[in-house]
Amino acid sequence: MKILSASFLLVFFIWACTTRPEPKTLAELNPAMEGFDLTGSDPSAVQLADSIMHAMGGRENWDMTRFISWTFFGRRDLVWDKDTGRVRIESKGDSTVFLVNVNTGQGRVKVKGIEITEPDSLKKMVDKAKSIWINDSYWLVMPFKLKDSGVTLKYMGEDTLKGNNFNTLVLTFKEVGMTPQNKYRLYVDIKDKLVRHWAYYSNAEQDTASFIRPWDNYQKYGNILLSANRSDKGGPSNVKVDESLPDTLFTEF
Repeated sequence: MKILSASFLLVFFIWACTTRPEPKTLAELNPAMEGFDLTGSDPSAVQLADSIMHAMGGRENWDMTRFISWTFFGRRDLVWDKDTGRVRIESKGDSTVFLVNVNTGQGRVKVKGIEITEPDSLKKMVDKAKSIWINDSYWLVMPFKLKDSGVTLKYMGEDTLKGNNFNTLVLTFKEVGMTPQNKYRLYVDIKDKLVRHWAYYSNAEQDTASFIRPWDNYQKYGNILLSANRSDKGGPSNVKVDESLPDTLFTEF
């Protein structure tokens, strides 16, 4: 019986080892969104994008992140429910509060304490809120959206910026967002795969960037890394990630 048991255990161990599933590649862990321009993108660019996603916490942790709050350039406060598409925006300069759903295009808006109810005016304001959210959220979570619908990625080799060497990645867009003519060039740390600077081109045909800004001061929020409170004092600040928030935040002014 002892010999039989030992033989059985040996066979079971060999079977367990041979049937263990292969670990997933970074590409499998970070599947592209429907409409991502895989054909037009460089394989090396896609590989770099997957490495960036992994360095930021991974696709699974990004997908499981529910609520993200931040302040944009000190001008407005945003709260985003990633699961439902609900967004609250409080614009400080003009005392406007937007309660919108960027997925459905529905929402409510109050300006200087008065709610807008006229349909055409309300639609314009809801559209404005979505445009604000697209812009402001991109400044915060762009590295998680490198394989989004309509994005084309090109690897541009190594380049030097501010005395450091980086891998460079260029993003262009096909009929997505409010400004599909834009282009971005990312400077990615060769070792840790984190975006360290980004260059913005208002038109993809431009050779000279409209600006180059740092993407630094990474901190862990929930289970993901985000860059906020940057060294140039621009972009997102006061970032928070929450697992739950009161529903009234998205329904009441």
